[in-house]
Amino acid sequence: MTSGQTKILVVTGLTALLGAGSLWAHHAFSAEFDAKRPVQLKGTVAKMEWINPHAWIHIDVSVDGGEVQRWMIEGGTPNTLFRQGFTKNSLLPGTVIMVDGYQAKDGTLKANGRDLTFEDGSKLFMGSSGTGAPRDGRDPTEPQR
Repeated sequence: MTSGQTKILVVTGLTALLGAGSLWAHHAFSAEFDAKRPVQLKGTVAKMEWINPHAWIHIDVSVDGGEVQRWMIEGGTPNTLFRQGFTKNSLLPGTVIMVDGYQAKDGTLKANGRDLTFEDGSKLFMGSSGTGAPRDGRDPTEPQR
């Protein structure tokens, strides 16, 4: 094998490894969340992360006994959320919201958000779609049956 062929092989291998990392980061719904574990959470926004490949909403949820749990709610990409009507000011800390979604398979305080409802009753779709996501007609991009 020549040194040129070795370099090509190394570059090809590194490219494949880097690409695999991107695929792992952007998972299918069914890889992490359970469509048979729906959750409905009412809480106060603690933080909103507008990051790719998925935005994250961190909410404080009061449970029985006065305990507060911090849940992480996965949404669609920032671009998807903007197209659904979210803005950078939609979810400021202190905003009270209700989220319908699906809990993580591992039982942690993490969920994939489906719908978000504000105190005034207005709703936004959070972009929970893709491989394994429930087909329940709430995704506006889902083909109608």
